[in-house]
Amino acid sequence: MEHTPTWLTNSFIYLSAAVIAVPLSRSLGLGSIIGYLAAGIAIGPWGLGLVTNVQDILHFAEFGVVLMLFMVGLELEPKRLWSLRRPIFGWGSAQVLGCTAALFALALATGVPWSIALVAALGLALSSTAIALQVMGERNLLPTSSGQAGFSILLFQDVAAIPILALLPLLGHASEANQGLALADITWEAIKIIVVIAGIVLGGRLALRPLFRWIAGSKTPEIFTAASLLLVVGIAALMQVVGLSMALGAFLAGVLLAESEYRRELETNIEPFKGLLLGLFFIAVGMGVDFGVLRQAPWQMAAIVVGFLAVKAIVIYTMTRRLQLPFQERPVLTLLLAQGGEFAFVVFQAAAGAQVLPAQTASLLIGAVAVSMLVSPLLLVAIDRLLLPRYANCGVPVPEEISEPQDAPILIAGFGRYGQIIARLLLAQGLPCTVLDHDAEMIDAARRFGYRVFYGDATRLDLLRTAGAARAKVLVVAVDDVAQSLAIVDLARAQFPNLQIVARARDVTHWNQLRDRGVMLVQRELFESSLLSARSVLELLGQSAAMAEHASQRFRQHNLELFEQLHPYYKDSAKMISVVKQGRQQLEEQMARERGQQPAQPT
Repeated sequence: MEHTPTWLTNSFIYLSAAVIAVPLSRSLGLGSIIGYLAAGIAIGPWGLGLVTNVQDILHFAEFGVVLMLFMVGLELEPKRLWSLRRPIFGWGSAQVLGCTAALFALALATGVPWSIALVAALGLALSSTAIALQVMGERNLLPTSSGQAGFSILLFQDVAAIPILALLPLLGHASEANQGLALADITWEAIKIIVVIAGIVLGGRLALRPLFRWIAGSKTPEIFTAASLLLVVGIAALMQVVGLSMALGAFLAGVLLAESEYRRELETNIEPFKGLLLGLFFIAVGMGVDFGVLRQAPWQMAAIVVGFLAVKAIVIYTMTRRLQLPFQERPVLTLLLAQGGEFAFVVFQAAAGAQVLPAQTASLLIGAVAVSMLVSPLLLVAIDRLLLPRYANCGVPVPEEISEPQDAPILIAGFGRYGQIIARLLLAQGLPCTVLDHDAEMIDAARRFGYRVFYGDATRLDLLRTAGAARAKVLVVAVDDVAQSLAIVDLARAQFPNLQIVARARDVTHWNQLRDRGVMLVQRELFESSLLSARSVLELLGQSAAMAEHASQRFRQHNLELFEQLHPYYKDSAKMISVVKQGRQQLEEQMARERGQQPAQPT
C-alpha cells in the first residue's frame, strides 16, 4: 500500500466507514447523521487514527453545505424569497439577538470577561445549517410553517456571520490608531461585498440562462453537469475571496436559476454530489471532536454544552410560541436551532487568530459546538420517541404516510374542492383511484365520509412511486398551490414519461406554465362555472335558454382559441394586450351579427 496515492487511500477509508456506519445507524433507528458522525469519530485522530488531516478534510467537505444551499435556492423563486424578507430579517434577527443577549448575560454572570463573553455568545448563537436543513428535508418540514421559520432564521444567520467576523478585529487588543484602520478596512470590505452580491444578481439575470441554453445545445450531458458544478464552485470561490459565506453565494445562484427551464436538470446533476459531500462534512465533524480537550476539562465542557443548549432552547421555544407554530413541530425546530453550527468553528478560529480568545478557550468552545452537533441527533431520537407522542394530542394528529404500494390506474394529487369532484365521478364509474393529499384535517374528514385518501406530498418521488405512478395511466394534478402543482408536473414528466397528465390551472399564468411543460389537458378551475353563471344572468334578463346556451358556447370556443393564440406571447405583455384587444373586438362584432340574424323574442 506504500505506493498507493493518499487521495485513493483516504477515499477508501471514508467510503468504507460510511457504508458500514450509516446503514447500521439507520437500522437502529438513529438516522443517517449519527452514522456519519460515528464513522468520523471511528476513523479520526481519537479513534483508529486512520485520518489525521481533519481541518483540510473539513474545508473540502464544507462544499457539501454549499451544494445543499444551492439546491435550497433552486426551490425558491425570487418572488417567494422576496415574500420571506420579513421572516428572514424579523425572526432571524430576533433569534440571533435574543440568543446572543441571553448567552452574553449568562457568561458575564459566571465571571467571564466581557469581550470573551461577547464573542462566545455570538458564535454559540449560530446553528448548524447542514444538520437543520438535512433533518427538515428528511421530515418534509421545509414546506411547513415551522420549516419556513427555521429556513428564514438559518439564512439570516449566514448573513449575520459576516458582521460577526468583521467585529472581531475591533475586539482585539489593538491601539486606537489600529482600530481606526480596522474600521476603514471593514468599510472597504462592506463595499466589496455589496458590489459582489449586486454583480451576482445582475450577472445571473443576464448571463446564466443564455449560458445554460448554449451549453444544453451541445447535447453533452457530462458538460452540462460540469457547467452546473462550475457555477457553484465559481460563485463559492468569489464569495470566499471577498470574505462572504460560500453557502450564501451558492444560495443566491440557486434562487436566480429557480425560474429557469433547467432547474430540474440542475437538481438531478448536483444531487449525488451534494449527498456525498454532505455526508463527508458530517464525517469531518466527527473526526474534529477534540476528545483531548474534553478529557482535560470534562465538567467544564459539559457545563458549556448543557448551558448554551438550554439557554438557546428557552429563547427559541419562546419564539415558536409567539409565532404560533404547530405544537408537534416546536420541539424539533427548537432542537435544530439550539445546537451549535459550522460557522461557529470559523468565528472561534478567527477570534483566536485576532487574539480575542485565548487558544485554550477557543479549543474548548469549538469542542463544545462539535459535541452539540454530535448529541443533537441523539436528542432528536429521544424527542421522537418520548416527547412527540405527548404532543400528538395537542393538535390534529398527522396520519401515517402512504407505505403500501398501490396499483390503481388513476392517481389524483390533491383532494380539495376540485379533486373531490373528480374522484367522486370516477369512483361512481367504478374506476379505482389512488388519492394523495398532505392536509391532515382534510384527510380525517374524507375518511369519515368513507373515502380512501392517503397522506403524502406528491412532490416527493418516493411517495409517487409508492402510489403507483410507474404503473398508473393518468395523473390528475388537482392541488391548489401553483408552485407545488408545477413541481409535481416536472417530477412526473421527468420520472414517468408514459403517465398522462390532467391538470387544474389556478389562473391564466398557471395555465401557460403548464402548457410550457407540455401538459395539454388543462382546465382553469373557475372557467366552466363562470360560464354557467353568465348563462343564468342572460336568462334572467329575458334571453331564451337556447340563446343563452349558444352565447356561452360561442364565448367558450373563442376564449379557448384565443388562449392558444396567446400562449407563444404570454411573456410579451405588449403583444399579448394587442392580441387580446383584437380578439375581443372580433368576438363582439361576430356576436352582434348573430344577434341581428336571430328572430326577435316573443313578448
